Amino acid sequence: MGMSTNSGGGPVADINVTPLIDVMLVLLVIFMITAPIVQHNIKIDLPQPNPNVKPPENPPSPKDLYVNADGTMTWDGLTISDVELQAQFATIGAKPVDDQPQVNVKANDNTPYNFMAVVMAQARRYNVVKLGFGN
Repeated sequence: MGMSTNSGGGPVADINVTPLIDVMLVLLVIFMITAPIVQHNIKIDLPQPNPNVKPPENPPSPKDLYVNADGTMTWDGLTISDVELQAQFATIGAKPVDDQPQVNVKANDNTPYNFMAVVMAQARRYNVVKLGFGN
């Protein structure tokens, strides 16, 4: 028994840390044993690149569509109507997928989802495949 003699007769302020170290070592051993068991290998079938396919040499420049909170839209900085947007999508959708430009749709933070849903539905209707989103 570890006792210390105090000549002053007051309480001893030493903490016995031996039980705390024992508990820590037991927890460490438990975690060392259970940690390798918890790891799982997940098999994922990733697509392999085709070496025969070459990337396009001159990809078309991306188009920017900005949807404002009130529903007005700008196409590459120019204000367009809904009918003009459909014409742009029809022009892009008529091209093969490799020749279609990326259409980056951006919206104001206050833009209702309904306006974005209409734009996405029109893009799908006219077979615009490369559609990206930004803020």
